[in-house]
Amino acid sequence: MPPDLRAPEQGLPPGFAAAPRHRSYDVVIVGGGIMGAATAWFLASDPVFDGRVLVVERDPSYAFASTTHTNSCIRQQFSTALNVRISQFTAAYIKNLRAELGGDPRVPDLDIHAFGYLYLAASAEGADTLRANVAVQREAGAATRLLTPDAIADAWPFYALDGIRLGAINTVDEGYWDGATVFDWWRRRAREAGVEWVADTVTGLTLARGRVAAVRLARAGDIACGQIVAAAGPRAAEVARMAGLDLPVEPRKRHTWVFRAARPLDRALPLTIDPSGVHVRELGGGTYMAGGHGAEDPAVAPDDFAREEGLWEETVWPALAARIPAFEAIRVEAEWVGHYAMNVFDRNAIAGPHPDLANLLFLAGFSGHGLQQSPAMGRGTAEWLIHGGYRTLDLSPFHLDRIAAGRPILERAVI
Repeated sequence: MPPDLRAPEQGLPPGFAAAPRHRSYDVVIVGGGIMGAATAWFLASDPVFDGRVLVVERDPSYAFASTTHTNSCIRQQFSTALNVRISQFTAAYIKNLRAELGGDPRVPDLDIHAFGYLYLAASAEGADTLRANVAVQREAGAATRLLTPDAIADAWPFYALDGIRLGAINTVDEGYWDGATVFDWWRRRAREAGVEWVADTVTGLTLARGRVAAVRLARAGDIACGQIVAAAGPRAAEVARMAGLDLPVEPRKRHTWVFRAARPLDRALPLTIDPSGVHVRELGGGTYMAGGHGAEDPAVAPDDFAREEGLWEETVWPALAARIPAFEAIRVEAEWVGHYAMNVFDRNAIAGPHPDLANLLFLAGFSGHGLQQSPAMGRGTAEWLIHGGYRTLDLSPFHLDRIAAGRPILERAVI
């Protein structure tokens, strides 16, 4: 039976159904954001796989999804070599999107607006961290290079560099990409291949004989499953608790502002990560995007998107103006709050099977770099589901068992 792509009578967005069409699926994906969509597409596009796939999304509008609150950027400047290689795959995927989606002529050509990331260090410890990270990146094939303050001033004279000891930049495949378009085409092509998207909420898991036998939905009841992927973003820990597991993933607020400068900079602005923790990049036409969070960064409720009063006026704007004096005169045009799904164990992805429930896989805890990692993580998860192991990039270092073993893989380059 072909997939039903019409908007249902209940007023749901196109492509969403109010209830599953079957009572049993080979794979149920909990979470229809970027990770769930990537996994669904890579499953549907694998010629070996012919099973039924159900994606369950609690917010079909995506109004509160991390995917739609992202700044949609990509970088290779990580401290973990595997993260560098994951981003390199994403960069190639973006630039070959039409071919990756089977040569579909409807799929647009995409590219990366490679303005680069510029990390600034203001302490001896920060400079040592940059040197160590750049060594990892270059070993993995990234084009990152270190910059002295004089070199930074020569390239971008608008910075105030008092106190800055060292910088690092890579302008190859680092910058903005159209994540929304990739997300849209993954969902569209997966639906056309038969994957179902249902608007419902997972309320429980039925466990039997060391497996997840069924997923309980708030409206549709129990849906039997062969395998399940927990790709619920900041709510991943809620799904884990249904299986009796404590997952160290917490929602953390991240604020974004779009502003217009009275005196636009005379050249392109890299995505600049200031030692204060504030970051800023160019949007174009005299507008810029800044992001940050408060000095206190507590876990919050998954539905808490309230703005932190005074954060812009007392912290972010002063940091921007101190680093780029031209930004003393700016006007905020838009602002929003999103969530990082922060893995407080080591700030890296949590993937792979539950240690006691082999048919429950996790895809969570990306700590702010999930969008750029979605192609490789979705592909790898689909490989594991279909083949029982990875066929391309080995993602096993990110498996869940490292947490129980107390074996962190610390990612130091988290913005």
